[in-house]
Amino acid sequence: MSEKDTVSQPATVGDKDTRFFGQPWELAHIFGVEMWERFSFYGMQGILLIYMYYSVAEGGLGMDEAVATGIVGAYGGAVYLSTILGAWLADRLFGSERVLFASAIVIMIGHIALAAIPGFWGLGVGLVLVAIGSGGLKANATSVVGTLYTDEDPRRDAGFSLFYLGINLGAFFGPLLTGLLQSTLGFHWGFALAAVGMALGLIQYSFGRKGLPAASRVVPNPLPRSRYPLIIGIAIAAIAVVVVLVLVGVIRADNLAAIVIIATIGATIAYFIVILTSRLVNEVERSRVFGFIPLFIVSVGFWSLYQQQFTVLTIYSDKRMNRDLFGWEMPVAWVQSINPIFIIILSGVFAAIWTKMGTRQPPTPVKFALGAMVMGAAFLLFLPWANGGANTTPLLAVVGILFVFTVAELLISPVGLSVTTKLAPKAFKTQMVALFFLSVALGTAIAGWAAQFYDPENEVPYFTVLGFIAIALGAGLLLAFKPVLALMRGVR
Repeated sequence: MSEKDTVSQPATVGDKDTRFFGQPWELAHIFGVEMWERFSFYGMQGILLIYMYYSVAEGGLGMDEAVATGIVGAYGGAVYLSTILGAWLADRLFGSERVLFASAIVIMIGHIALAAIPGFWGLGVGLVLVAIGSGGLKANATSVVGTLYTDEDPRRDAGFSLFYLGINLGAFFGPLLTGLLQSTLGFHWGFALAAVGMALGLIQYSFGRKGLPAASRVVPNPLPRSRYPLIIGIAIAAIAVVVVLVLVGVIRADNLAAIVIIATIGATIAYFIVILTSRLVNEVERSRVFGFIPLFIVSVGFWSLYQQQFTVLTIYSDKRMNRDLFGWEMPVAWVQSINPIFIIILSGVFAAIWTKMGTRQPPTPVKFALGAMVMGAAFLLFLPWANGGANTTPLLAVVGILFVFTVAELLISPVGLSVTTKLAPKAFKTQMVALFFLSVALGTAIAGWAAQFYDPENEVPYFTVLGFIAIALGAGLLLAFKPVLALMRGVR
């Protein structure tokens, strides 16, 4: 077979193609679109909050800080809520690959809206499109990567590790470059760069998507055509309800985070009821779902603090942190690039530790408990510099605190995704993963809602209360880990 034929042939599951760092060449295309999506996502998010609360004279919208943080939290929660929609569209209508491609286009249009449409209209249209698109891409990119390998392929874990490296490379460079443009040319140039980044990812992916396995376009559970009118009617009705609620003032900018919290709690309760009452779930599986509930609660608590990187920590970096680097003021957004560096470094370290410990490693409830407690401790580490003057907190102090953030994240985030798939009933594999994402959605929305109580002039109560709440959550799970393990029926 010629080289040309090799390139043009679609990959098949189990191929031994090793052209991309020992992995199938098709991984390069998914790696690229995900890296550029994360570049645009975190690049935009790095300047989003300050864009909303900076004055008009500074290029911002002059919004109240409490309202701005609530919107950021609501937006972040909506991204994870949208993963449910993205997964449903893939499973019932279009297949993962098509939803991924369409989602990337929606994201790019959202960033263009933020860059080109002035004022609040640009903010609203842009954030809605980016949230929906990011949820669709997030829900399906991992699934498409999985179609490149058989379950027995020994390269599978390494391939996913390479894929996640792309995520963190994008998350690292995005805030650096958009922050630099924002601080030198203005906010809309930063948003435009995010759009350009997504466009680059789309161009690369457009050339490579035809070579992806046919399995990436399979619709696992096709929706009968007879039900299309019902689904279309429900979608139109849902949009109409939202529009009416906005027009009558029920949904407002100052209560968006609370609305997302309520919606997420409702979706969570509905999911648990559906799974726990299903006749397709046997006794062992039902017990495991009950065992997942304490992990879900602790996960919500963790993300409620962790996601404040994009709310409270952004304000803190703007007003409290000393950003002077040898006479040059570092852009606020650059703080968002610190965490991805630690993830890249520490994820391999944690993987090596768990591998070396083998069956002696702590069970999942203990890891979750430690993660929550470490996250609480990270908030308490702000206290030595709390209530200080403007720009008095050393940059190294914030770097150290974000190091602790990352340790907590690696005890919960990858572990949570892994245990969710193990605890999931056979008939509800996708729904259980959606439930884990709902814990992230709920925590992110709470992070935006809680930020309204942050007062830069009196920081001690805020950091103390939230820090000890997280530690208490972790300690409670640590004390109850044996009963939780018993409910998990053999899953560790």
